[in-house]
Amino acid sequence: MTVLVDTSVWSLLFRKNGPAQLPEVEALIRFLGGEAQVAITGIIAQELFYGLASSKASDTIAQTFGSLLYFSPTLDDHIAAAKLQRKLRNAGVLVSSEDALITQLAIAYDLTLLTTDRDFVHAAQHTPLRLWIAGSTP
Repeated sequence: MTVLVDTSVWSLLFRKNGPAQLPEVEALIRFLGGEAQVAITGIIAQELFYGLASSKASDTIAQTFGSLLYFSPTLDDHIAAAKLQRKLRNAGVLVSSEDALITQLAIAYDLTLLTTDRDFVHAAQHTPLRLWIAGSTP
């Protein structure tokens, strides 16, 4: 299984007071240890780096990200994300452009999304998005 890790989980892992004690963070630590292949994309990295307060954390995260599988969206991915965002809006689910792109990449590249963001739970009810659920195995 390849897991696309959302900003919400990365930020909980790299908190200045230490990682949060949540199933998603514990799963990410296991996945980084080799239990699953971990993936990122540019918008997730951008969101995470934007929220960082220290350059020390930035260096640690950059080093971690350098060893992960990286998905770069194509123009087709952006177009499909806009269509997906419109489909979700018509179903009464509002997601940001960033979250629509993350959802599109996870679907297009057959990735499981690891997140604590409830917007993705709502999106998964209307799309083939696969979410990692606490208690599941890779």
